[in-house]
Amino acid sequence: MTSHRARTWAPKGRTPVVRFNGASRGRVSLAALACYKPGERSQLIYRPRIQGHHLGSQRGFTWQDYRDLLVRAHIQLGGPLVVIWDNLNVHRSAGIRAYAAEHDWLTIVYLPTYSPDLNPVEGIWSLLRRAVTANVVFSDRDQLVQAVRRGKRRIQRAPHLIDGCLAGTGLALPAT
Repeated sequence: MTSHRARTWAPKGRTPVVRFNGASRGRVSLAALACYKPGERSQLIYRPRIQGHHLGSQRGFTWQDYRDLLVRAHIQLGGPLVVIWDNLNVHRSAGIRAYAAEHDWLTIVYLPTYSPDLNPVEGIWSLLRRAVTANVVFSDRDQLVQAVRRGKRRIQRAPHLIDGCLAGTGLALPAT
């Protein structure tokens, strides 16, 4: 829950200081899909995962969590999906590959290694870091989750931001 650094202002000669205690009580992870379809409004589908700090608790998303996110997107969008993923080990897991092979509505394409500049979701994370979590120290995990959900909803209601994340990659959708 330490803050991300961003630009700010302060009276001349006084450096702004944000104090925090450094104690972390668990972990908050997010998975998101930036969804594009020519001629339709861009959408953002996401799922948060809030983990405790207990020994043996799952630290991140499993392939089943990503599968559930894909199923939710398939139902919400009502059509086949072409998912373009980075090389996260969970994205390349045998479970995800087997699931994609069993379902003809799902096609997975992997980005080249070390190419976050081609991933529109990285733009979404950048928007959140700059607008929601920059220069803020959250008092507890719930406050962080609430702020991130507010930021995600704001992005969902502004499809031009989602389109801008795709444009930032240099990629474009084919004309309809």
